[in-house]
Amino acid sequence: MSFPAGHADFHRSVVYQIYPKSFFDSTGNGVGDLRGVIEKIPYIASLGVDMVWFNPFFPSPQRDNGYDISDYYAIDPAMGTMADFEELVTALDAEGVGVMLDMVLNHTSTDHEWFRRALAGEQEYQDYYYLRPAAADGGLPNNWVSKFGGPAWDRFGDTDLYYLHLFDRTQADLNWHNPRVRQEMADVVDFWQGKGVRGFRFDVINLIGKPWELPPAPAGTDCRLMYTDGETVVGYLRELAAASYGRAGDCVTVGEMSSTTIERCIEYSHPQLGALSMVFNFHHLKVDYGDGQKWTRVPFDFIELKRLLMDWALRMQAGNGWNALFWNNHDQPRAIDRFGDPGRFRVESATMLATAIHLLRGTPYVYMGEEIGMTDPDYDSIDDYVDVEAINAYAELVRGGVAAADAFDIVHSKARDNARTPMQWNATENAGFTHGTPWLRPTNHDVVNVAAEEAGGRILPYYRELIQLRKDHPIIAEGGVESYEADHQQVFGYLRRHGERSLLVLTNFFGESTWVQLPHEFANGDILISNYNRTELRNADRIELGPYEALAILAGSSE
Repeated sequence: MSFPAGHADFHRSVVYQIYPKSFFDSTGNGVGDLRGVIEKIPYIASLGVDMVWFNPFFPSPQRDNGYDISDYYAIDPAMGTMADFEELVTALDAEGVGVMLDMVLNHTSTDHEWFRRALAGEQEYQDYYYLRPAAADGGLPNNWVSKFGGPAWDRFGDTDLYYLHLFDRTQADLNWHNPRVRQEMADVVDFWQGKGVRGFRFDVINLIGKPWELPPAPAGTDCRLMYTDGETVVGYLRELAAASYGRAGDCVTVGEMSSTTIERCIEYSHPQLGALSMVFNFHHLKVDYGDGQKWTRVPFDFIELKRLLMDWALRMQAGNGWNALFWNNHDQPRAIDRFGDPGRFRVESATMLATAIHLLRGTPYVYMGEEIGMTDPDYDSIDDYVDVEAINAYAELVRGGVAAADAFDIVHSKARDNARTPMQWNATENAGFTHGTPWLRPTNHDVVNVAAEEAGGRILPYYRELIQLRKDHPIIAEGGVESYEADHQQVFGYLRRHGERSLLVLTNFFGESTWVQLPHEFANGDILISNYNRTELRNADRIELGPYEALAILAGSSE
């Protein structure tokens, strides 16, 4: 697979993620829209990115911020029109930027026509979902738990059946065992390809392979093991590719893999299997989970973080798989708050984290606002949040005996809405995002905003430089990766090699200086990029890295 004419191969490229609801509001109603994105295309193009991934903007009751789709073939009127979308695709294409859409194919909204027709008694559409009778004891069909809390089953209308929903009760899981469902999904993808879309991100796609029997989880077993990475997933994906995106040699695909394994992700992204171009995994973003539980607040485990990053890099390389590299997205709190120090070292933290990801083997993804060092919002009440997951988590913590202040502190550190606050364009009221009342409130835009970065900031230019380096240096796009200083208590380091060229990347994840050895071949190497503006090494055999310093050194003959 490759990009369309005029685009680089996806190994050399960078994807920019836009959460449309929060990017730019062109109407003053407080919600971002497609015309708002169109207005900001010059800024998007200035980043040097090759593709934009848009979170869903299909019709939806918005129980899960658009991931509960009621019509796969239309644009949510709150976001704009199909004509707006077509104009957006054309305008981005004129800048050499492709469009990647977010496809939610594991489930539909219960407002979808298919589910409504199933409720009306049409057997054909009842077979589109997982409907089951009560268990022998009269209880729910099995003991699976929704990812949003509570049981994963709800009563199917006024019948004696239940329907499966691994997420919110309004998100009914689709039955991929049904070939008609699989054809419907292929038709959806094919429709949007016809609109000029050349990339697809598939939401929680490794959950489509649930066993038909839907067996209960044995006592003491995480129920996610019962339905994640099923044996049929890769086959379903290959079938989907053959019927839609795989027929076009220019389509780029990425799968969001929930609670996955490296072995499965090699299968999903191996080029000879033709399932997906690359995969997201989230293991490295769980190193600040106490006892593996999200709704806790503990310091991140740095050694585990770098072990996971390197394990995935090395083993995916060995298996010829391909990683999608990221710190941030719409489902995660801002990485700078988790792994950096936005109070004392915001610039250094932001640029260090970017370096660690962008120079690895894989395709980097930049989430809107990351490139200007946006942070979690300075909220002080659960009422500031709108996300169903955060609100449910807060309520459950309080019900479980956690003090309200402590419960809010935990939720404030992990809420998905932390990344969904409006893009901060300038220091004016509401961050220049809207002339109305924003659906989520920005908080520190007087300091952190695009205008300030363009006028003399250090983070945005650094991101632009990293994005260009991947295009200019084959060692970054195609080179092999090796671990370096795996036991260092502050530094995440690695080597890249390609032909006669070698690249050493060093990143200090802490607010204190530290020393690190340099291999002899890098003693007089060329500094490729530095967030401390270093220009030379002077025959060094070791180097002191400042707080949150990042440094990349090239050695060997030119590529």
